[in-house]
Amino acid sequence: MASQERAVGVEPWDTEWAAARAAEALRYLGRNYPECLDALRALDDYETAAHEAALLGDREGYLEALRAYMKAGRDAALEIRRGAA
Repeated sequence: MASQERAVGVEPWDTEWAAARAAEALRYLGRNYPECLDALRALDDYETAAHEAALLGDREGYLEALRAYMKAGRDAALEIRRGAA
C-alpha cells in the first residue's frame, strides 16, 4: 500500500522521451567529438547522474545531466586531441 501512496501525484517516466534525449546526446558527441566515444568510462559519473534523475522522474535534472555528459565528452575529446598534437 505504501508504494501506491507514494505514486499518487507522480507522473510516469516517459522512457521513449528519455531514450530520444540520450540518443541525441550520443549523436552529438559522435558527430562532433568522436574521440570521446573511445573513452566512455570518463563519462560514467554523468551517465549515473542522468540515471538517478530518471529514477526520480526529474526531467530537468535529466536534461541537465545529459548536458553535463555532452560537455564532459567534449572535454575528453579535446584532451585527446591536445595529446595527439
